[in-house]
Amino acid sequence: MPGGEPTPDGEPGPVQGGGSSDAPVPALARLWPVGVRPAVVRGWDPPLTPYGRGHRGVDLAAPAGAQVRAVAAGRVVFAGRVAGRGVVSLALAGTDLRTTYEPVRATVRKGDEVTAGDVVGTLEAAGAHCAGGCLHWGLRRGERYLDPLSLLPPALLRRAPSRLLPVLTQHP
Repeated sequence: MPGGEPTPDGEPGPVQGGGSSDAPVPALARLWPVGVRPAVVRGWDPPLTPYGRGHRGVDLAAPAGAQVRAVAAGRVVFAGRVAGRGVVSLALAGTDLRTTYEPVRATVRKGDEVTAGDVVGTLEAAGAHCAGGCLHWGLRRGERYLDPLSLLPPALLRRAPSRLLPVLTQHP
């Protein structure tokens, strides 16, 4: 989101660029926020300077109307509109991390507790942002943006192995 993701009160916050925080991000996500293994349409590209150009999250392919789910347990710190777009922001339980989802029509309210897999809203049309629709998924620790894919354990990031199926032969 240009100009920073919203703060808990819905105002765009400052951005921090380059790299990750000193503390590692725990792989505590239990599922993808949309779909089973959505395509990453645009990856995380942190800005080099505060307010610099970059991409402060990842865009995941999904159609408008798709259910958006909490990737981990947490508390809703914001659910509303920022610059005309629906945004849901969760403080992840037991961490100093906050994850955001947009553009989302919220089905939760500020203060709600959610568990991994709970629906937090439905994906709205993204306009020209992504052809075919996408969810922008962000992650912050304080004022520093981090790669939200780092929340996913390796098993969720890997593609499923190929399965061999029996060859059926026809008998005359």
